[in-house]
Amino acid sequence: MRVIRNGVVHTQTEQGTVEGDVLIEDGKIAAVGDVDEILSSASQTKSDDVDAPADAAEIDVDGAHVTPGLIDAHSHAGMAEWAEPEDGDFNEGTSATTPHVSALDGFHPHDEELKYAFQNGVTSVSTRMGSGNVIGGIIVSVKTYGDLADEMLIREDGMKAAMGENPKRFHGENHDRQPSTRPGVAATLRQKLMEAEDYLEQKQDAEDEDESFERDLGMENLSRVLTGDLPLRVHAHRADDIRTVFRIVEEFDIEDVSIEHATEGHLIADEFTSRDVPAVVGPSISSASKYELRNITFETPRILHNEGVKIAIQTDAPVLPQQHLDVCVGLAVREGLPAEAALDTVTTNAAEILGIEDRVGTLAEGTDADIAVWDGEFWRVDTRTKHVFVDGEHVFDREVDSVDPREEYAW
Repeated sequence: MRVIRNGVVHTQTEQGTVEGDVLIEDGKIAAVGDVDEILSSASQTKSDDVDAPADAAEIDVDGAHVTPGLIDAHSHAGMAEWAEPEDGDFNEGTSATTPHVSALDGFHPHDEELKYAFQNGVTSVSTRMGSGNVIGGIIVSVKTYGDLADEMLIREDGMKAAMGENPKRFHGENHDRQPSTRPGVAATLRQKLMEAEDYLEQKQDAEDEDESFERDLGMENLSRVLTGDLPLRVHAHRADDIRTVFRIVEEFDIEDVSIEHATEGHLIADEFTSRDVPAVVGPSISSASKYELRNITFETPRILHNEGVKIAIQTDAPVLPQQHLDVCVGLAVREGLPAEAALDTVTTNAAEILGIEDRVGTLAEGTDADIAVWDGEFWRVDTRTKHVFVDGEHVFDREVDSVDPREEYAW
């Protein structure tokens, strides 16, 4: 048992922000509030000179801000080795459609990107295959601290797909095969979805006739998108590519979809709202390195938020270092995203988009004790983490774990 005392606790629940304490038990949030109330609700006893159970470890954070651990809803952390991105396992480039692969099988729990992530308050990420393929494979939400991928796994949270320049260039220019155009990208996605529809029908017919059926791993995975078991998460920057996504998901009655990057999402914000489609925005610290990024701006989160779109903010790590998710949020606040909405974009919104809100994203009783303690408002550039907890384990204490950079970066 552990007690975090005297914090400004941003619960991200109906309880709101409270000045008080957080009780952690068995890796879960046990309660939030005044310590006396916490101990009472936990059926604990205390004497006049003992404010917590004898076995409780106590940390007095002296008015520091306490938040749920941050969540990056679009990342490749753990899929590319820190300082060796060319060794990445995120594009299975042997085909334009690879729904049979899963990011979990390429996730490296000891990638240093993950260490820097949790030390800076990012305790969960949705890590995935890259955008070289039209269909990239299964995406997984994972914790950033741990030793085994299977134990860090929160859930499979989607099927990766991509529109626009990346699959065009990766396949058309590099391998001289479809797709080499935007129509080719759309047609490739449609063709695979049609095959998945046929697969489901044939599988059902075989079951009805009690006949054998030869399963296909890719079709099994892609069928889950059609049945609503697996969201479709589509990389799309340009407004016309986003509209193509909307057109295709309507053709195939796919209800659970998110737009990833949404660089020009602010141009068609009303279409997100009318369809109730969320946007995972970013990374916006970039020059227009390709034509489809020409309208990149940190104003996108504000515009989408003001239109009522559910948004999360991403780093696309290692495109931007995973540890700087808070900086991306701060720059969005600078460009007009309401400060009171900042924490939502990397906690509750991200968790709800990924379907992991029962585990992370709030400090609700019974959720995982993933907690960040900050020496200021988390999104300000001069704010740093003081403590970080993952599943109740105290994984980072800045006073204890910080290393003199002259030692850390010495040859």
